Amino acid sequence: MFVQPALAQNKVITGKVTDKKDGSTLIGVSVGATGGVGTLTGVDGTFRLSVPANTTTLNFTYIGYKSQTVTITGSTVNVTMESSSTALNEVVVLGYGSQRVKDATGSVASLSTKDFNKGVISTPEQLLQGRIAGVQVTPASGEPGAGASINIRGTSSIRAGNNPLYVIDGVPLDAGGTSGGFDSNAGSSSARNPLAFLNPADIENISVLKDASSAAIYGSRGANGVILITTRKGRKGQGIQFGASTSVANVAKRYDLLNRDQFLAGVNAVGADASAVDLGGNTDWQKEIFRTAISQNYNLAFGGGNDKGNYRASVSYDDQNGTVKTSNLKRLTGRLNASQSFFDNFLKLDLNFLASNVKNRYALITNNAGFQGSLIGAALQANPTYPVRNPDGTYFSVNGFRNPVALLNLVDDADNINRYLTNLAATFNITKNLAYKASAGYDFSKGLRKTFFDPTIPAFTDGSGYRNFNIDPATGNGRAVYQDQKLMNFTIEHTLTYDKKWADNSQLTVLGGYSYYSYKNYGVNRIGFGIPSGGSYVKDLDKFAHQLPYPTGDSSKTELQSFFGRAFYSYKDRFLFTATLRTDGSSRFGKNNKYATFPALSFKWKLMNESFMPKNGVFNDLSVRLNYGKTGNQEFPPYASIAVNQLQYNNSLVTLNPASPNLKWETTEAYGVGIDFSMFNNRLTGSIDYFNKGTKDLLFFQDYAQPSAFARRWVNLAGTVKNTGVDMIVNYAAIQGSKFSWDLSYNMTLLRNRMTNFGNANVITGNIDGQGLSGAYSQVITNNEPLFSFKVGQFSGFDDQGFNKDPQIIDQPKIVGSAIPTFTAGLTNNFTYGNFNLNIFINGSAGFYIYNNTANAYFLKGNLVSGRNVTKEVAASKENPLNSGEVSTRFLEKGDFIRLANVNLGYTFRMAPQSKIKTLRVSVTGQNLALITGYSGLDPEINTNKARNEVPSRGIDYTSYPSSRIFTLGLNAGF
Repeated sequence: MFVQPALAQNKVITGKVTDKKDGSTLIGVSVGATGGVGTLTGVDGTFRLSVPANTTTLNFTYIGYKSQTVTITGSTVNVTMESSSTALNEVVVLGYGSQRVKDATGSVASLSTKDFNKGVISTPEQLLQGRIAGVQVTPASGEPGAGASINIRGTSSIRAGNNPLYVIDGVPLDAGGTSGGFDSNAGSSSARNPLAFLNPADIENISVLKDASSAAIYGSRGANGVILITTRKGRKGQGIQFGASTSVANVAKRYDLLNRDQFLAGVNAVGADASAVDLGGNTDWQKEIFRTAISQNYNLAFGGGNDKGNYRASVSYDDQNGTVKTSNLKRLTGRLNASQSFFDNFLKLDLNFLASNVKNRYALITNNAGFQGSLIGAALQANPTYPVRNPDGTYFSVNGFRNPVALLNLVDDADNINRYLTNLAATFNITKNLAYKASAGYDFSKGLRKTFFDPTIPAFTDGSGYRNFNIDPATGNGRAVYQDQKLMNFTIEHTLTYDKKWADNSQLTVLGGYSYYSYKNYGVNRIGFGIPSGGSYVKDLDKFAHQLPYPTGDSSKTELQSFFGRAFYSYKDRFLFTATLRTDGSSRFGKNNKYATFPALSFKWKLMNESFMPKNGVFNDLSVRLNYGKTGNQEFPPYASIAVNQLQYNNSLVTLNPASPNLKWETTEAYGVGIDFSMFNNRLTGSIDYFNKGTKDLLFFQDYAQPSAFARRWVNLAGTVKNTGVDMIVNYAAIQGSKFSWDLSYNMTLLRNRMTNFGNANVITGNIDGQGLSGAYSQVITNNEPLFSFKVGQFSGFDDQGFNKDPQIIDQPKIVGSAIPTFTAGLTNNFTYGNFNLNIFINGSAGFYIYNNTANAYFLKGNLVSGRNVTKEVAASKENPLNSGEVSTRFLEKGDFIRLANVNLGYTFRMAPQSKIKTLRVSVTGQNLALITGYSGLDPEINTNKARNEVPSRGIDYTSYPSSRIFTLGLNAGF
């Protein structure tokens, strides 16, 4: 008997996917079948898929559209998909879950990849800068990987942290990082951005919890809002994805300094001897330190999935050169996200793993250099007749002049940071409605920063002692500094979720949980100096002749234990209620206040589901929200509530601070009301929110009245920081045609910030540096005024002799404005024509001031008498060269601006169904293309760290790393 074996047969299915509303083709729709077989639709909306012969259905999924499962009835399957992309239908990630925007009772905003800023992106907050109402992102400088201040609905704290909590795939991040700042005799620098280890191309969604009712689930760390970052997951038919880009950057604006001839004429004009300062050179010092920077980025990912799970692996490499020579950021990241279900979906395992290596190379740019300046300060005032080098090839220097090119080439400052972030979760679906989830997260970071100062650096010694300077004054030799730091953060969480839905659209979801967090920080600094081999430059600390007798450094551990619960109830999809309660215990607080409880309530009424609302009227959706909640802040140093002793070099003990057993949580109490709407057949959607929040029990490091055994201690200050305002977002589908479409999105925030109930207390901050400005400051925190208010003397112009017209009022400082904007806005225009897509983003701010410390320190006419350069405007002014440059409104300027921030033009190629390349897109992006502002400095979006006694400052510009104008050519392909 002859038996022929049965051979597995495949069948080929072809088809086309279109939009149900206007019939336009949909590009990149995921088409999948059981078993992991899948593909994507091409630029004409068509697909071709080979599936097993017994396949009966195909699954169609597309971001912004309702997923469909379609039965196969022949060899051709044509599908029309219905849009669900209105803002109210999109899903947002919440703490320990997700929810449709239309069901969210709190104020939550969400951005997906299509909404992100494009181009050269160093850190995640740049993706959302200007894009979300109520969220202000202010970079510290234009340096690649620079830190940033992120404020959600205002600034609340005067001493503890003001930045939001970041949670990445369920793992909360510590606020610090392993790339610290550095102190030198050219000033101190700020730490790099701790989020620089993330590859922006791996991020799929960013959700922002803006109000207390939504952030209260994170309790003690939600006072400043919460930013939830979700990375990309695999899906059916994903395959291989590749992206590459090359960028060209230049300094967006330079100072208009005098050239050689103008400088010599200016020196003569102030009555000085130009021949005495003419050294024969002709040097553009800005040209010597700035460059055209070329950057590259490469991303490779592979993913897939089926009904039981999915996976995605990616690797990326970034090489970002800064516009200041020698500055650079290199980043290599690898990521694996995987999910798999077992035992008929009873058990689900999720893994998120990231490994990254970041290498930063720094130029000597600091926050508080003296009159000689760090790199940029030295370049701004450098005599243009000075040559770069002497005839023998050594760097030119005379009379204490710090040669900027020498500072570039003779200071070697770089770090190397490895970071590993892991989260493993197991979910047990005990019943249809009950699930238990256990997760463990581990965040490990190790960084080493090595800084070497060549012994031949000009003008870097003055005999003041080796501990304060980079060159040993006794020998004239160089110095090396190693900063070694490790961070180890461990998270464990347990949650139990009950979810029940009824036929009448009612729903009940109850969440209960426990979490434990442990943060450990280890830091060691080693310093060497004095090179024995004739002053040769050795880049090895161990080869230096001398080292400090003991390494310096610090270590700390913080623990946080939390119990939390949340209940959501929807009555017939009409009335929605959310109640949250979280209790936190932190090792940072005094023994009498270890624990605090943070409640929250919110309510939403869906008016469109009421019988009295017309169903075919103007509104497609209309809802009202109410919210109230409390959140806490514990972002201050560990051990501040207990007596801490420190071992000194002579083996003696010094008590750093006394015990404060009653130290308690800084608490923010907030309430608000919001309206969500959708109109004109869902073409116009948006939300408007009013918010009012107050922060009290302010954590502060206060001076003791002297004489006392201690200089300072941590206390809870009286007073409340109030932030009130309105934020709004509106999306409008202006034109929706088969070939051409135009979508607009506008967001804005109105904000009023005030310190209240502060009595007669005054806290000063905002140091101002420069010659003759020792001890000067510009900002004060005082009652009934905004935080970071500028308190300076009043400048009313020059008199006939070129001196300050009213010198007496300069000595009587008054409050003039604040560094906090009262208005911020962003406008996105998205155009599509055929295969072309154009995205234009404009943002702006108003109602705030910038103190131009750079001008105060370097751009006085008297500098010409000393042979130092100034701007053309200063040289042509009426100022007398003997006039003084006190802190005053002369250097306080309005920071209002409008910026053409991001323009992206892309073309998606039409690929044949049988092509191995499934998708192909090329794009060109411009960043920071135009700026309209009255501010005379380089950029009003700046925030040099000018803290005083560790009280933060805001809105001061001092020889900052300039912002760049960047053009990027990119390619993305799918296989």
